[in-house]
Amino acid sequence: MACLIRGLGMTDPVAASHNRHGKWPRIWRAFRKHKGAMIGGGILMFIILGVLLGDLLWATDPQALDIRNKNMRPLYTLLWDTDAKVGWAHPLGTDSLGRDALANLIVGGRTSLAVGAVAMCIALLVGTTVGILAGLFRWLDGPLMRLTDLVLALPILPLLLLVATLFRAPLRAQFGPEAGMFVLIVTVIGLTSWMQTARIVRSEILHLKEQDFILAARSIGTRPFALIWRHLLPNTLSPILVSATLGLATAIITESALSFLGFGFPPDFPTWGKMLADSVQRMDQYPERVILPGAAISLTVLSVNYLGDGLRDAFDPRSHRRSRN
Repeated sequence: MACLIRGLGMTDPVAASHNRHGKWPRIWRAFRKHKGAMIGGGILMFIILGVLLGDLLWATDPQALDIRNKNMRPLYTLLWDTDAKVGWAHPLGTDSLGRDALANLIVGGRTSLAVGAVAMCIALLVGTTVGILAGLFRWLDGPLMRLTDLVLALPILPLLLLVATLFRAPLRAQFGPEAGMFVLIVTVIGLTSWMQTARIVRSEILHLKEQDFILAARSIGTRPFALIWRHLLPNTLSPILVSATLGLATAIITESALSFLGFGFPPDFPTWGKMLADSVQRMDQYPERVILPGAAISLTVLSVNYLGDGLRDAFDPRSHRRSRN
C-alpha cells in the first residue's frame, strides 16, 4: 500500500520526515532551545525520582505515630527561631500525631502522581477516540461534538463531588478503601477531562483527511482501521503529547481539590491534597504544613505546564522555521 501511495506521488508526512531528515532529532533540538521546558522537565524528573526512590533514602513509616515528638518544626525554622522544637530524626517536622512530614510528602506525592498519570491516560484514550471518530466519519461528527459540548457545559467540581458521594461506598466495599477510591477518582477525573483532547484531535483529523496521501490511501481501498492506525494516528501524535502534559497537571490539581474537600482517599492514606486539608486548621501556628505540600503541587503543575509549552513549540513547524531564520 505504501508503495502504491508513493507511486502516486503522495507521501505520508510522518514517514517522509523520518526517512529524509529524522523528525525526532529535529524536535529534540527545538525542545532543547526552550529553557523553560528544560528547567521544568528537570524539576519534574527530580520530583518523580524523589517520590519513587525516596523510600530508599528515607525509610521512615509515614503512618508511624510518635506522640512525644508531635508538632515538631522543620530544621530550617532555626534560621529565625532558635527556640523551635526540631529534631534531626524529622528534618521536615511532624504533624499533630507525630507522623513524619517528609515520609508523608514522599508517599503522598507517589499517590498524587499515580492518580494524575492514570487519569491522564483515560482522558487521552477517550478524547483521542472521540476526536478521530468525529473527524473521520461525518455522520458521527455532530452527535460526538454535541456530547463534547454537553460535558464541557457541566459544572465539573459539583459533578465530581456527586459521583464520589454516590459510588464511594460500593467501590470501597468491592476493592477496599484505598483501591476503591483510586479507581473512583481516576475514572471520574479521566471521564471529565477528555473534551479538549477530542476537539484538538478532531481538528487535526479534519485537516489530515483532505491531504493527498490520505485520499490516495482511500483510493486503493485502505480500511478505516488501517487508515487510522497507519496514517492518521501517527500524524496526530504531537497534539496528543501536548494534551497529555496539560491533562496530567489538571488531574493532579483535581485530585488535590477532591482530597482537600474530604472526598478523596481515607484519612490514613496520605496525598498532597489530604496533607493540605489536614493542615488548614493550624496553619497560623505551623504554616510549613501548608507550604510544603502546596509547594510540591505548584512545582509539579508548573513544571508540567512548561514542559507542555516546550513540546508544543518543538512540534510546531513554524517554530523550526523561526529558529533557522
